[in-house]
Amino acid sequence: MWSGESNGSSGTSTNRPKRDRPATKRREGARRTLFRTRFTLWEHVSRDSRSMTSENQRTIAQEIKVAGIGIHCGATVEVGIAPAAPGTGIVFRRTDIDGAPDIPARLEYVTSTELGTGLGSDGVEVRTVEHLLAALAALEVDNAVVRLDGPEAPILDGSFAVWTRMLRDAGLVSQPARSKIFEIGKAVSVSGRDGQSYAALPHRGLRVSATIEFDHTLIGRQYGDFSLDGAGFEREIAAARTFGFHEEADGLRARGFARGASLENTVVLDRDGVMNGDLRYPDEFLRHKVGDLVGDLSLIGGRLRGHIVADRPSHAGNVALARTILASQPRRAEAPEIDIRRIMEYLPHRYPMLLVDRILEFEPRKRIIGLKNVTINEPFFRGHFPEHPIMPGVLIVEAMAQVGGLLLMDAVDNPEEKVVYFMSLNNVKWRRPVTPGDQVVFEVEMQNLRRRICRMKGKGIVDGKVVAEAEMTARIVDR
Repeated sequence: MWSGESNGSSGTSTNRPKRDRPATKRREGARRTLFRTRFTLWEHVSRDSRSMTSENQRTIAQEIKVAGIGIHCGATVEVGIAPAAPGTGIVFRRTDIDGAPDIPARLEYVTSTELGTGLGSDGVEVRTVEHLLAALAALEVDNAVVRLDGPEAPILDGSFAVWTRMLRDAGLVSQPARSKIFEIGKAVSVSGRDGQSYAALPHRGLRVSATIEFDHTLIGRQYGDFSLDGAGFEREIAAARTFGFHEEADGLRARGFARGASLENTVVLDRDGVMNGDLRYPDEFLRHKVGDLVGDLSLIGGRLRGHIVADRPSHAGNVALARTILASQPRRAEAPEIDIRRIMEYLPHRYPMLLVDRILEFEPRKRIIGLKNVTINEPFFRGHFPEHPIMPGVLIVEAMAQVGGLLLMDAVDNPEEKVVYFMSLNNVKWRRPVTPGDQVVFEVEMQNLRRRICRMKGKGIVDGKVVAEAEMTARIVDR
């Protein structure tokens, strides 16, 4: 937004204009521990539901594209939002820069909070991300890659509504991995130098109580209380547009801001009132500030559950609150990145028969989730089939079996000295073809383990749809 950063339903709200209270002008060992650390993480989760509970991650079902003006840069920017694998998070990718660098949407990448929230990495930035982040957070989209050919997310109509509508129309897909859900276990507070204040309190869902104050007869001091669970954000907040003051426009443009602002994407106020039509809500200004707050708080890297009380929120204050919430969470054992190098320590397979790229989740003697990225460079596509490449069904099951083998290897001592032989396959079904560009997520559950013989059940999933499933029996033997 480019309004002054001096502040802040079911939605209950009050609007009390005041001209005698000027608003501030400031803007804002022997056995390897590959999986044991992972086990410690899940064990902690189950014992401390206040900080994190179990829900599946989500992505969108198909890519969406849109183009629009950046409210500050004034240039047209094209954006594509694509589905992403579990564990990816929200990532911005600058396609107009050599190497198409990625910028994760996390607190440690925040570079600016003046008149919007900016993220950056290695000198590459993307500005005004809060509207899109708010829409993603409201729809609980955990994983997506946002490709931009410019330095700023487009402002569109100035609200969150276009983003939320496009994301919902694209479809939402549940993924076989648990999302991070941060619940406020105890109250925390943050105060700013300009009279801003925040509190985060325990609450089962997401609730925001906010106050804003501006020295304008149409705004004055406004308060609202909003429950944002389910469709609450779309109903109460999404349509609220960014706003600004006509008398400040020239000064902002001289400083490199608001060069793309117009009556089509901003509620513009002069001394007499709104210059461009009616408001969408009587307290549209307050509601937009609440939407900005939701977007900024999503930078904690997970879904937030709590009651946020904000007095005159700003982007800088929102980010400070997010950092405080994150720092207040109980410390958890960090899970190692179980990538291809770690996998190769446990599986004897090598190219071209190593068909697991990464392990996403692991619960000892219970379940495991692994990922295989299928590219056109796979050697089997040379003959299967050159004009119509499809991953052979037997190799899909082989990849599933390798993921299951990793689950089984954790049940023995010195797993690097063992190998898994599969004894039988039952009820094997192939549901859909797997083609280049697919990411196959394999979820394998342990059914029974006696001595060194195990029965498992697995399935392969692409874009939320099952492509293959099988029941497997395997035996652990010495190498």
